[in-house]
Formats: sequence, structure tokens, C-alpha cells
Amino acid sequence: MKAGIVGLPNVGKSTLFNCLSNAKAQSANFPFCTIEPNVGVVNVPDPRLKKLEELVNPERVVPATVEIVDIAGLVKGASKGEGLGNQFLGNIRETDAIIHVLRCFENDNIVHVDGNVNPIRDKETIDIELQLKDLETVDKKLEKVKKAARTGNKDAMREDEVLSAVKSALESGKSVRTVQVDETSRAEFIKPLQFITDKPVLYLCNVNDDAAVTGNAYVEQVRELVKDENAEVLILAVGTEADITELESYEERKEFLADMGLDEPGSAKLIRSAYKLLNQETYFTAGVKEVRAWTINSGATGPQAAGVIHTDFEKGFIRAEVIKYDTYVQYGSEQKVKEAGKLKVEGKEYIVQDGDIMHFLFNV
Repeated sequence: MKAGIVGLPNVGKSTLFNCLSNAKAQSANFPFCTIEPNVGVVNVPDPRLKKLEELVNPERVVPATVEIVDIAGLVKGASKGEGLGNQFLGNIRETDAIIHVLRCFENDNIVHVDGNVNPIRDKETIDIELQLKDLETVDKKLEKVKKAARTGNKDAMREDEVLSAVKSALESGKSVRTVQVDETSRAEFIKPLQFITDKPVLYLCNVNDDAAVTGNAYVEQVRELVKDENAEVLILAVGTEADITELESYEERKEFLADMGLDEPGSAKLIRSAYKLLNQETYFTAGVKEVRAWTINSGATGPQAAGVIHTDFEKGFIRAEVIKYDTYVQYGSEQKVKEAGKLKVEGKEYIVQDGDIMHFLFNV
């Protein structure tokens, strides 16, 4: 699962990506490795993992990860191929969620592609290009669907109705994610087309350091604009945080953050938010050999969670022993949890909860 960073040129996308890439400088628990020049795998900061490490004292700790993709700046006309737009839009299509970076700071030394700072205009520019590309996609599909619908094919008629609603929304400047249809229709007719504007989105307001905690007038404009989108808005002083990651010692970085009024790097909040945006949750395995965070989709069953470790675990799943994170912390060890009768045994229908500590029994 990948989250793609998008935005106009010079809004701070590459600086953000570099900031995330240097996250290892903030703590040994935040390593980063580059798969390709523009794709990074970043560890998800999780205080629960650190607490489990303290209690279990394992030989090693393995965190959950999320992939972040740095996509080159889009420009007006991208949907028609301007500025290598087709390539960049193709890169966005391959991601599962979007981190939309908006410039919310003044700096005469950093030229804005449109001459002045205006995050509302910038957002609309990107939205229009993504919507135009989706309109191209739905038009092509509708040509085929309407032919089948005219023959009386009931499935094609249903698809025609749904995709016509998508087309109408796009033509009125709305994104596909706002189209109100039942989940079955969305899964059958919308999801397979991989509409760019159907992807969940997080808006990242890039600010100067004096606005890193409370934001500024630009941030408030963005919040007001997206209030009906069911999208999170994060504030991050990207340039300043990138500078912080260059500091030598952990104590220096901590002091710098404290001066800004922050108790942790904003990049850590962003990584956690991206993980959540991708509909990901974490369960843990905890033993003296290893304490590990495993990534699952929200709503995963016990067997599906076991399959993340190994396909044989899912095929031969018998049951799962489950300890709630808070319970584990309360009693301090698996043995004490068992003695207190707080360990639960769950079957194949169990829906794994974020933070569960699990042990699987299986037979292949």
C-alpha cells in the first residue's frame, strides 16, 4: 500500500520526502530505506511498540511500515500532457492514497509557480487536473457500457447509471470520492477503474515554523474549504523539520522541537496519518526473540491476520490467543495475563482489533 505526495511545483513535496527519508536521524526506531529514487519505506512511529519492548526485552523489534511515493509537481494542463503530466498522473494512479501538499507560507526566495501564495487556487488547480483525467477514464468506459445497456443487459444498465453519476460529478467539479452510491456498486463499477479522485486524501499545509502548532490564515482557509470532504488536515513546517533532522544529537533535536511547541516531529504524525489513510491497522506478536508490529487491513479476520505472517498460518488456522494491549501493559507479561484469566481465545470469525497482541495456533 502506497501513499503518494502530490502538489504544484515548489510547495515543499521534495523537502517533505527528504524530511521523511531522514526520519532515522530523529530516533533509531525510525529507519528509512529507499527502494527507488522516489519511493521510500518509512517505519510507522508507534509508542505501543516501544512499551512492549520495555516489558518483553526482546532480541529485536520490527515496526510496521508504510510506502511513501514522491511524485513530481503537477502543473495546469497535466491532464493533457503538460509538464510530463501523463507520466505523473500515471504515478498517482498507482498509489492507494494521496497526501496533497499545499503551500501555506510566504517566502520571497521561493518562487510560486503562479506568482503568489494561494492554497485554495492551488488545490483547485490540482483537483481539476485529476478530475479531467478521471473524466477521460469514465468517458471511455461509458462508451462500451452504453452499447451493452441498449441491448437490455441489466448489469450494464446498473453500471451505466453509476458511471453516469460519476461523470456528472466530475463535470460539476466534484471528485469521485464524493459520489454517493451503495458499497456494492462502488466495489463493482467504480473501484476497478482506479479513479484518481476516488482515493482517500490528506491535506498537508506546509507552513513557516511560527505557525507549526496553531496554523495561520491560509490553513484556516484550507480547513474551511475541505470541511465537507471527510479529509484530515495536518500542519507541518516542512523546511524547519528537515533542518532539525540534520542536527547531530537527539537532545538538540528534542530541544529545537520544544522551542517550536512540539512534543514530537510533525513527520511522525504524518506517517501515522498516512498509515491510517491507507486503512491500515496494527497487531503485535511479542516474545523474547522478537516484538513485531504486523500490518493488516481494517476489518481483517483472525485467519487473514495470521496469513500476513505466512500463508500456511491462514490455511491451517485453528484459533488465536488474544491479549488486549492495555491488558498486557496492566499485568506486565503474558504469563501474568494468563494467570489473571484475561487471555481470550478467538476463532475464525474474530475481527482483529488495532493493538491486539496475538499468538496463532495452526495445523497444515
